[in-house]
Amino acid sequence: MLIADQGTLDANNPLLDGKKLTIGIVQARFNAGVTDALAQACRAELIRLGVPEKHITLVQVPGALEVPVALLAMAEKLKFDALIALGCIIRGETYHFELVANESGAGVSRVALDYQLPIANAILTTENMEQAVARQTDKGRDAARVAVEMANLIETI
Repeated sequence: MLIADQGTLDANNPLLDGKKLTIGIVQARFNAGVTDALAQACRAELIRLGVPEKHITLVQVPGALEVPVALLAMAEKLKFDALIALGCIIRGETYHFELVANESGAGVSRVALDYQLPIANAILTTENMEQAVARQTDKGRDAARVAVEMANLIETI
């Protein structure tokens, strides 16, 4: 039985082989500059990990609250090995930030648990745009790596 490495994500890790995987990505368009960069980094890393480009499906939704609905629709198709949630929520002056962050996060988790499907959650929640921009590339790559590793891990359990 293959056990996941507890250390850092390593390109030599067999759990990071995406050659046989089909991955779905849901990208929120709100704060598009950041979410476009997240999606670009995520897609590039999936391809680098061997996921065939034709096995990557990207759908866009208006904002982070709509991400779980699209994830649910994709999960119901039963054709994806893992999904990825991309978005960017930046704190404002009202309670709306907490509402959107909490509800989108809970929705992503609910879909993952209900469908026993790995979902890498890269919906950024930051204090300002500067923090979001600083994280957009790394978190996009991280989401791809998490999705591939978890899809392969679940297959081995």
